[in-house]
Amino acid sequence: MPLDRVSDAIQAIHDGQLVIVADDEDRENEGDLVCAAERITPDLINFMTKVGRGLICVAMPPERADALGLPLMTENNTDPHGTAFTISVDADHRFGVTTGISAQDRAKTVEVLADPESRPGDLRRPGHIFPLRARPGGVLRRVGQTEASVDLARMAGLQPVGVICEILNEDGSMARRDDL
Repeated sequence: MPLDRVSDAIQAIHDGQLVIVADDEDRENEGDLVCAAERITPDLINFMTKVGRGLICVAMPPERADALGLPLMTENNTDPHGTAFTISVDADHRFGVTTGISAQDRAKTVEVLADPESRPGDLRRPGHIFPLRARPGGVLRRVGQTEASVDLARMAGLQPVGVICEILNEDGSMARRDDL
């Protein structure tokens, strides 16, 4: 990707917009909708569910996951790409979250995950948002959408917490580079 396109993506992330991050054809060969967690809105969550159609995840540095008391989903990760899922969460009812599944509830959960003042007690487990632990060193250590979203948020001057959602085709198949 040319550098000017990266700078455009950073500006879009800063401005609360979605960008598509696509990985190499020899890796997963997929695209994710990506935005900064601290800029999330119910409309962005709704767009991700309707247009992206994939799983909505929140990527964060491991120290942030530790501060929120988010253990890995499994100690024996057999994912070929090493995606580090933690236990899923919803924001606590004190934040106005009810079932956790609505766009409003999921946006509130993302806000709580991005807020540096949030604590483990601010989250219910399990829930409808899937936090991911990004590798220290970002895309220089692991070339994944998880790390790219954290890097983009950080480069945009925001909390290093990103929201990602895989993009599926209308028929439910994975959208590959040519489909994006």
